Amino acid sequence: MTDSYLSIAKPSTAEYSEKRSKFLAFAFPVKTTEEVKALVAQYEKEYYDARHVCYAYMLGHERLVFRTVDNGEPSGTAGKPILGQINSANLTDILIIVVRYFGGVKLGTSGLIQAYKTAAAEAIAQAEVQEYTVDDRVDVHFEYTLMNAVMRVVKEVGPDVLGQSYENNCILHLSLRRSLVPQLTEKLLLIRGVEVKVLEQDDKMEEV
Repeated sequence: MTDSYLSIAKPSTAEYSEKRSKFLAFAFPVKTTEEVKALVAQYEKEYYDARHVCYAYMLGHERLVFRTVDNGEPSGTAGKPILGQINSANLTDILIIVVRYFGGVKLGTSGLIQAYKTAAAEAIAQAEVQEYTVDDRVDVHFEYTLMNAVMRVVKEVGPDVLGQSYENNCILHLSLRRSLVPQLTEKLLLIRGVEVKVLEQDDKMEEV
């Protein structure tokens, strides 16, 4: 079961020059396409005087949601090499924007691919890459008399407690690394009267 992934901890920047063209690269940790849209719009506005604002992103721990944008560069010469560097580093939940200021000398197809590839690679090299876990939410329903037994299991397995409610029926909202959820639910269900609901945090995103 794959329940971990690599991403960057915070934004990073890099700069690369080739034949007087300047490439400014910006890498961001992102979770949703809405974040992507907002950042792209912000940088298109900020760098309105640049010739091209190209980007690529990858979302979700399964790395199934992605897109490349060449923004006027020849097809496949900008967004695709940026995404290639994201793939090479096995990253997800990341957006890389590369802003190009044209220097008056055409780079050709291979030159453009190399330039965008290098700029993206530099932004990743400047970033702090971290491993993150895929956590699922587990809701536990039980009567108050079962509190001690339930809390013994919680202490043993070690999920994070997101919230709790102690009224007529008790509810615990827990969060735990996906690979450990079966162990938690199995132990809880051995306690007669306990109900467990697992809410998987799957990727439900749409492409921009």
